[in-house]
Amino acid sequence: MGTFSKGILGGFSGKVGNVVGARWRGKDIMRSLPTRGNYTPTPAQIDQRERFKTAIQFLTPIKEILSAYFGKPQSDKSTFNLATGYHIKYALLPDGLETYVVDYPKVLIGKGDLRGLSNPSVTPDANQELSMTWDDNSGQGNAAATDELVVVVYCEALNVFETANPAGTRNLTTVQMPLPAYWATQQVHVWATFVTADKKLAATSTYLGMVTLT
Repeated sequence: MGTFSKGILGGFSGKVGNVVGARWRGKDIMRSLPTRGNYTPTPAQIDQRERFKTAIQFLTPIKEILSAYFGKPQSDKSTFNLATGYHIKYALLPDGLETYVVDYPKVLIGKGDLRGLSNPSVTPDANQELSMTWDDNSGQGNAAATDELVVVVYCEALNVFETANPAGTRNLTTVQMPLPAYWATQQVHVWATFVTADKKLAATSTYLGMVTLT
């Protein structure tokens, strides 16, 4: 890569022959196109690509929640980057020779130092509705009655998510979450976490389990 001073034609952007021009940090630069070779990825690289693809496909629909509640950015890594890294490392299971599936109990929708759910449970109610209960642990540690419950529900067969943000507050101890009618009879996975009312702190989420809708 080289820089150049503007001549009669000035700087340029784009490809001309085997040269690419661009503007970088206030300077005009030129570089040659890379030479294509017969590159063959190693088994480790193929494995990492499969892990990354599986994690990204699962997490992207809930990126907004992960970006808001999965810890704090670290250096050049966003919270979504951190969430992706965690799931690649801890929340995948091998499925065949070179593919992976999500290990749902290991999935996290939030990560932080806020006190989490105490004794949570989820049961299906009529008309594709979920009933969630927990103990009110307000006042324990940094838990407050106004902390908001965030819920993520995933139907694997339909490959769709439903979220409630918020679904209620810590002091309620029970909420009902309606789901789409076309989810009837489907099995769903449920996760929940608490976040402070100002959205600045989250709890490490809890996997409530898998239930079958009525």
